[in-house]
Amino acid sequence: MVFLTFPCLIRNRGPDRFWKVQELLKNARHFRGRKNRCYSLAVRAVRRAFVYATKSRQVKRRNMRTLWISRIAAATREYGLKYPILIDNLVKSSVQLNRKVLSDLAINEPRTFQSLAKLARARQQEGFHAALGNGSEPPGILSRVVLLQ
Repeated sequence: MVFLTFPCLIRNRGPDRFWKVQELLKNARHFRGRKNRCYSLAVRAVRRAFVYATKSRQVKRRNMRTLWISRIAAATREYGLKYPILIDNLVKSSVQLNRKVLSDLAINEPRTFQSLAKLARARQQEGFHAALGNGSEPPGILSRVVLLQ
């Protein structure tokens, strides 16, 4: 469609603006009062809600990491270790498990976690060679044989 005058161009912006408003109001439907109907109020409310949502995602990650650490710390205390010692010695033993997996192991598979705690304790007491066992495997590879010893 070709517009010969500027007023015709401006007049034709309607449908795009309509759908833009509808998209924003769709995000404001669950708000109370005029914020879910009045566009000018909904713009501010939706923008504020999106800012809160972004901040909450960051806070959620932080809270989950804190929860994982507290679960791992509680499980390590059962085996006579402390959390920083366990993490440090697992890293030195080339066990690359993150805190989420470690906390899951501590809850759902306590025997596996116990073998990891034994591995960390052996690394702490005797050094890297004792933690790997007899040395038949190259360093940096963690297998079931190492965990079940």
